[in-house]
Amino acid sequence: MFKYIESLRVKTGEKVNLSKWDTDYDHKMLSKEEGGEVLQEGVKRLSQMQDMLYAHNQYSMLIIFQAMDAAGKDSAIKHIMSGLNPQGVKVTSFKTPSTTELDHGYLWRHYLEIPARGEISIFNRSHYENVLVTRVHPEYILGENNPGVNSVKDIDDAFWNRRYKQINSFEKTLNENGTIVLKFFLHVSKDEQKKRFLERIDDPEKNWKFSAADLKERSCWDDYMNAYEEMLGKCSQDNAPWFVIPADDKWFARLSIAAIIYKQFQKLNFSYPVLDAKSRKELAQAKVQLLAEKPGKAAKSKKKK
Repeated sequence: MFKYIESLRVKTGEKVNLSKWDTDYDHKMLSKEEGGEVLQEGVKRLSQMQDMLYAHNQYSMLIIFQAMDAAGKDSAIKHIMSGLNPQGVKVTSFKTPSTTELDHGYLWRHYLEIPARGEISIFNRSHYENVLVTRVHPEYILGENNPGVNSVKDIDDAFWNRRYKQINSFEKTLNENGTIVLKFFLHVSKDEQKKRFLERIDDPEKNWKFSAADLKERSCWDDYMNAYEEMLGKCSQDNAPWFVIPADDKWFARLSIAAIIYKQFQKLNFSYPVLDAKSRKELAQAKVQLLAEKPGKAAKSKKKK
């Protein structure tokens, strides 16, 4: 499994053609039932790793999800993170920026949500919306009121290349200060998206997930694929890699993501903190004191029964 997931990493500087990346798992490695069992075990291990991350209090982790609509971001977050302690995990879904957010640089609202040491933050959509949605709809950039950008004609290749460099610098700074950055693009096929849209329309309990805007964005599919290809090629760095996850089979996407996160935890090679001699002595004294305590009234009455 670990050998396979390494093939999902976008190499630094790689020219990406998403038509050559799988959206569907070929089912040769695991069955869905076997995959479910492996995922459950993986979730348990992630829970243990999270506990050590918190106790170690030196690193943090930022997990980023990007995808086309209906690719399974929400369900992946729900299933993979189900075993984690919610006190140490924060999920942020970034939607259309507010007026206050537009009055700051586009990275400002994302800085506010980065994880503290010992914590995990999950971005459901992220700062990459600023080179994806805005790449397909460059008129949105005008709302940022950037110096020198007075019309769509001012948003040229040099503008986008500056943004890629800014994002890479942002993530490099996070990494150098102890934040592990992992980025997942859930690669769903256009046919599978159509199937899931129809399920949302046909199932009353899923109607709320669908809007007419989803169809509008679907009509821009090729433009989005071009935007993703360039972004993945320009912004997958050794210190903040992108992984292209086959997302037509949700269970396999979840398993792949969990395995990648676990593998990254392993690379940190940390363990629970080892106490110094003074602290160990204090623990020993505390143990002696606790064992010397006489049983309380509740304990005595229970003993009589």
